This record gives sequence, C-alpha cells and structure tokens, in this order.
Amino acid sequence: MVHFYSASVMQESFIQFLWQYQLFTKNNLCTEEGQPLRIIRTGRLNTDAGPDFSEARIMIGDVEWSGQVEIHIKGSDWLQHRHQQNAVYDTVILHVVWQHDTPVYRTNGTLIPTLCLQPYTHASTLDRYQLLTTNTALIPCAGQFDQVPDLYRRQALDQAVMQRLQNKSRMVLQLLHANRSDWEETTYQLLAQNLGMKTNAPPFLRLARATPLKLLRRHGDSLVQMEALLFGQAGLLEGQFSDAYPNELKQEYQFLCHKYQLETLRLNNTEWKWAKLRPGNFPEIRIAQLAALVHAQKSLFSCFSSVEPEAEKNMLSDCVASPYWTTHYRFDKLSGDIHARLGDISRENIIINTKVLLLAAWAEAKDEDAYYHHAVRLLEGLPAEDNKITRKWRLLGLAATNAFDSQGCIELFNHFCSERQCLRCPVGFFLLKNSRQPHPIQT
Repeated sequence: MVHFYSASVMQESFIQFLWQYQLFTKNNLCTEEGQPLRIIRTGRLNTDAGPDFSEARIMIGDVEWSGQVEIHIKGSDWLQHRHQQNAVYDTVILHVVWQHDTPVYRTNGTLIPTLCLQPYTHASTLDRYQLLTTNTALIPCAGQFDQVPDLYRRQALDQAVMQRLQNKSRMVLQLLHANRSDWEETTYQLLAQNLGMKTNAPPFLRLARATPLKLLRRHGDSLVQMEALLFGQAGLLEGQFSDAYPNELKQEYQFLCHKYQLETLRLNNTEWKWAKLRPGNFPEIRIAQLAALVHAQKSLFSCFSSVEPEAEKNMLSDCVASPYWTTHYRFDKLSGDIHARLGDISRENIIINTKVLLLAAWAEAKDEDAYYHHAVRLLEGLPAEDNKITRKWRLLGLAATNAFDSQGCIELFNHFCSERQCLRCPVGFFLLKNSRQPHPIQT
C-alpha cells in the first residue's frame, strides 16, 4: 500500500521528535543534494530562540560537520521565518524538513544541506502519532495503554509530578513576589485558597488579599474580631440576622471596616458558591476554620514549612470552627449535622496543596534540595486522592497507591492528555518508538 502524508497534516513538534529520538530508518540516508549522510550526534533540543538543535555532529560525504540543526515542516518555512536574513542561523549545518520544496542558503549565500524525513519515516509511526493526537478520547492512548510496560507508566507519573511541583512552586513564588517576599502572608493566602477547595478557591484568595494577615494579627487576641473581619470582607454580613452571633460579628465589622477603611476591598456575596457542596464545605464553615487556624497559630509558615513529622497534621486536627458552626451551616440556618472540624480528606488536601508546595517553593528559592525531597516524601506517605481523574486512570490499569501517584495522574490528564502533549510523555514515546514496521513511507 502506498502512503503519502502532506505537510498539511504534519506538525513541527513531530519532526523535532523524529529527529531527537531518531525514529526513522537511517540506512542509505542522503541529503536532497544527493550526498550520503551519517548522523553522529543529533544535538541538544533548544527551547529558546535560535536553531532547534545545538551541538550536532554529522558526516556529509567525507566531511564531518559540527553545528546546529533547524527543523521545519517545509523547506520554504526557512524563507517564511526569514532565517536567510538572520546571521544566527549561519551555524546551521543541516535543514531537516518533512517536505522539500526549495533549497535554503546562509546570509553569505552558501547552500545549507537538507534532509527530508518523509521517505525515511515508517508509515506506522505517523499513523500512531495521528491516532494519539487527533482522536477524541479524553486520554488519547486509552485504546493502547495496555501495551505500555510498567516502567514507562512509572516514568510518566514521575515526570508529571516533577512538572506539577515545578509549575506550582513557581506559582507560589509569584505570589511571594507580589507579597514582597513575605512568606507568612504568602502561606496565609495559599492556605485560604486551598480551604476554598476547587469551587471557592478564587474568592478565598481574593478574601485573603482583602483581609491581610497583618491586619488579622492586630486582633489576634479576639477570635470574634478576626471572624468579623473575614466574614465582613467576604460580603457575608450584609442584610438582617435573627441570631445573636452574626449580629455581633456585623457590629464588630462595621467598627473595624470604618477604622481601617476597608469598604473598597470588600467582596460581593455573589462571588461565593454553595450549589453542589456539602454543608461542611460551605464558605461560612471554611471562613470560620480559617479564622480559627490564624487565631491558634502564631506563625503559619513555620508550621507548614517544618520538616518535623506530623507537625501540620496536629495543627490541622486542632482546627475547629467556633461553637456556632457546630449547629449551623449558614447564618440563621440551623442544622444538627455539621462537622466544624476539618475532615481527613480536607486535611490531606491542605497538606498536598499548601505544605508540599511551600516546601517545593522554599527549596527552589533557597536552593535547598532537602526541602524538595521532604515534599516528595510527604506525597508518598499520604493516601491517594480519589476523584474523576484518578478513577479514569484506574479503569485503564493505572491505580494510584499514594498522593504522589494521584498528583501524577492529575497532571498527566490535565497537561499532557488534555493538551495532546503525547510527544512529551514517556507513554507516548513508547507507543511511537515501538510502532515501527519493516517498510518506511513510500512517496
């Protein structure tokens, strides 16, 4: 059967992948100029500006060349990108393309040899690549996942967790920068955001910014005043109440709001969500727990950055909202089935998304690998998360045994599978590498 794949179905990232891992037949390689070609070293992939691969070594005829390799879908892309006018590309020793439609030259007019990969690439490799990147399955490799050895599955999880920690720690460092390198304020904001879980995380972060920790600390001797500030800034003390407790908070907040001129920072109560939440996760319960945590702990950062075993678990276990919330799920809404104490799943979620990320961020900021290793050990010691994503992987045979694995599953799904980044995933690499058949594409 004759195969032909035009440039219209090709992506440059795939050609980079083919070159980097040499997933094409190298027998009788020739440049488009008719010279025999032997690849000694593919070079290092460049993720910055400039040619795609640096420090490559090749033999063209009897001459050895050292320099850069540039990748394009079509030869004419060189002209489209105006490389012929950029002296940075004068060090290119080989132009690797999928379709050769024009020769290319350096700024001094000398010809750059071209290798066209299409004739040397196995049809099955491209078929598998297109199957991975164009199918509509939530997990592109779902139909082939049972072919993947445990080694590559493990590598995929490890790589995903490392990427997740790096990306999340950078987010913490951005928060730290906005807080002028104040780790205590950053810990408070991160904790508040995580208490909101996924549903109310954005308004919780805005609430923490609208009610700075330094302001709460001024009233550290009074839990009621701390609650008043938080509930008031959340926009949840508006209207009329029957119970004495919300009326006391409202009175306290009116005084403190005027004293500190907080009106312009106050959230609108419409920013909060209650639908599809259990009462224990309602904003009011979580805000009361945040107030209790800040009231009980003199230094949030010291506790969350501690490498002492069980330090954060003991702190979170002692976190109990004020007595009103043991019988109410909202102001003036009575209920006898409310748990004002953080549950096990909530505590584990806070450890994963607060303590682990703070340790990873601290390790990066201070170049202290020991804190990063402790973050990994924490994840390995926590139970696996059970959610829609981890259940999808479990059905494919990838069962998370601890929080390290489940974080890897989440990252794989959100930032590899959903974004069709199969070329960056060890699972995708295995499937493509082992898809080769005896005959390359015929043009």
